Amino acid sequence: MSELRPSDVVVIGAGVVGAACAHYAARAGLSVTVLDRGPVAGGTTGAGEGNLLVSDKRPGPELSLALLSLRLWAELAAEGHDFEYQAKGGLIVARTEAEAVAMTVAAEAQRACEVSAHTIDAKELHFYEPHLAPDLAGGTHYPQDAQVQPALAAAALLRSGVRLHTGVTVTGFRRGRGDRVLGVRTSHGDIAAGAVVNAAGTWSGAIAELAGVSLPILPRRGFVLVTEPLPRIVRHKVYAAAYTGDVASDDADLASSAVVEGTPSGTVLIGASRERVGFDPSFPVPVLRRLAAQAIELFPILAGVSVLRAYRGFRPYCPDHLPVVGPDPRAPGLLHACGHEGAGVGLAPATGLLIARALTGDASGPDPGVDPTPFAPTRFAEVSS
Repeated sequence: MSELRPSDVVVIGAGVVGAACAHYAARAGLSVTVLDRGPVAGGTTGAGEGNLLVSDKRPGPELSLALLSLRLWAELAAEGHDFEYQAKGGLIVARTEAEAVAMTVAAEAQRACEVSAHTIDAKELHFYEPHLAPDLAGGTHYPQDAQVQPALAAAALLRSGVRLHTGVTVTGFRRGRGDRVLGVRTSHGDIAAGAVVNAAGTWSGAIAELAGVSLPILPRRGFVLVTEPLPRIVRHKVYAAAYTGDVASDDADLASSAVVEGTPSGTVLIGASRERVGFDPSFPVPVLRRLAAQAIELFPILAGVSVLRAYRGFRPYCPDHLPVVGPDPRAPGLLHACGHEGAGVGLAPATGLLIARALTGDASGPDPGVDPTPFAPTRFAEVSS
């Protein structure tokens, strides 16, 4: 392993959020070192589907962050970064008339916030997805929804002149006058830095504790099934209306709803489940069967398709369902970029840009148009002045 050298910034975590923070900090002219105890995208990022969504977000701070990120992902793709960017759009489908009405109301509110959302009659659904079940009540099409391959995206963002060290565990923080963070202590030695970014995903709460601060981030387990390669039978990211309720739920118990989408390789990804069971690594077969059955209800053609594998991940859950982004005055010199739950890939570039602006204090560039206040680490506890 190469020498651990001082940097302007140390980023803890080589998932897609940490990679985005490193990318935009390096573009701002800062020297950046990224550390991870495992490989690139070895945590939540590697277990994700790569969704870039506005369809599942209601008006508010997270939607603003998602819209900015969509623009930034498109710019990164246009620059030639290879991460299988697909602007394929999303389709939410309703099983009942009540769900269809609720979706129409939600779409009206989203359209007032720069979201493209088109209500679709039940008879029109087959024009968007020919293999959908025939008994659905309607849907909403979101052409802005997109997808990337998350591990490729993290790797691409790290090719920005940053120094990357994997297999290095952060064990503590270097502190200076006023208890300011001046770097990190690691399993391979100390690194001096002007600032440290905590982008450790599901483990960000543990990293925060090393700095003497608290973040209420918990693991939320989820599973994805991967089918055999198929002809293009699913054109969009398609999910049942119940999915948005599952995402916003605070319930620790198992919740699942059909989420189905294709990939450039021809495989179909099937989710999505959510449950707070700590870091339980088991693969309960009933949950996998439930996901498969829900996917078949949406796409009956999948009934005869083989599942090649299933994978599991732990999303970094935050109680108010907003990420934690920005400086922490309880530990000057420490910034957080974590708590995105299942939206980390989609929100990564905007998070990275906000972190870079906080690091440099540079307000001379274009205004990103996102108020960072709702994402502040201080929203969870009173901070003494």
